[in-house]
Amino acid sequence: MTEKREYKDDYPDKTLYIPGPTEVREDVIEAMCEPMFGHRMDQMTDLYTTIVEDTKEFLGTDNEVVILTGSGTEFWEASTLNLVDENILVPTCGSFSERHANVAERLGKNVDRLEYEWGQAIKPEDIREELEESDTDYDVVATVMNESSTGVRNPVEEIGDVVADYPDTYFVVDAVSSLGGDYVDIDEHNIDVIFASSQKAFAMPPGLSICVVSDDAYERELEKESASWYGGFQRTIDYYERKGQTHSTPAIPIMLAYRKQMKHMLEEGHEARSERHREMAEYVREWADEHFAMFPEEGYESQTVACIENTQGIDVAETIETVNEEYDMAFSNGYGSQLGEKTFRIGHMGEHDLESIKELTDAIEDVADL
Repeated sequence: MTEKREYKDDYPDKTLYIPGPTEVREDVIEAMCEPMFGHRMDQMTDLYTTIVEDTKEFLGTDNEVVILTGSGTEFWEASTLNLVDENILVPTCGSFSERHANVAERLGKNVDRLEYEWGQAIKPEDIREELEESDTDYDVVATVMNESSTGVRNPVEEIGDVVADYPDTYFVVDAVSSLGGDYVDIDEHNIDVIFASSQKAFAMPPGLSICVVSDDAYERELEKESASWYGGFQRTIDYYERKGQTHSTPAIPIMLAYRKQMKHMLEEGHEARSERHREMAEYVREWADEHFAMFPEEGYESQTVACIENTQGIDVAETIETVNEEYDMAFSNGYGSQLGEKTFRIGHMGEHDLESIKELTDAIEDVADL
């Protein structure tokens, strides 16, 4: 049985290079300290309509945006309940895509996996072949954009273009660890649902899930006899249209932080923010190739999370602990039973830049004697 461990007030500050949560600006943290107000007051309408419309502007989408209290995991579940009657195709290439399939199975759906070796990317031509040749009529194809367990960035744009040729099949994208740090044209590539979490590339405190919903996905839910209650597209979007608020009490302080950070993101711009992340990813890739090796399939490396193969056989756990203790920097070990000490991961997302990432790689070099 788990025993209570009393939270203390004297923890040292750590710079976060894990795949989320990531570093949060000081003024964004301070925004959470405003006096509390009611979630049915005009002030809440001002706040919620601001963050919704600013998010649409940042992402460059004409689709609907839903922001709810909860993690991105909420929309694994909600999108499945809202769009899938019976059959869903889930390409799996790592821990989180596999978990998406598990969620759908738990909800009683018929799940077909298109399985890839961990580290390999999902291929659009395989999706087309499956949709073309299978006897199953799929309600949804559900794909992870950024498989942070393996550091793979899947080509969701090309996959969306394939699914567009099958109008009765909807395309759902888990972009939990990439949206906001890796540019994707949502409307151009037939993405019906794409969702993320606030604590990843958005560089906000944890606690909010962000979901973009196409008109087709909204209309699809209207046809269904049942759907998600908390994350239902009709319920959330209609309430916003009527009231400009959320249907249930939200985490107001985190939404205040969201407002502040989204203003920073708008100032930087979607494409410029993506370019900064690309520069960090390229630097870490070059560093890894010099000292270790990248784990993902070449050409499909993530723009927000580097998964590095431990070709030198360093003690990953000890290196992480020592860097944490001596440099007050936190990075991550490999994810899942398949990887463990075989890989380690660096989150280069949010408000990090080349300078801050180089500080971490310098620390790793020093501790691991590279």
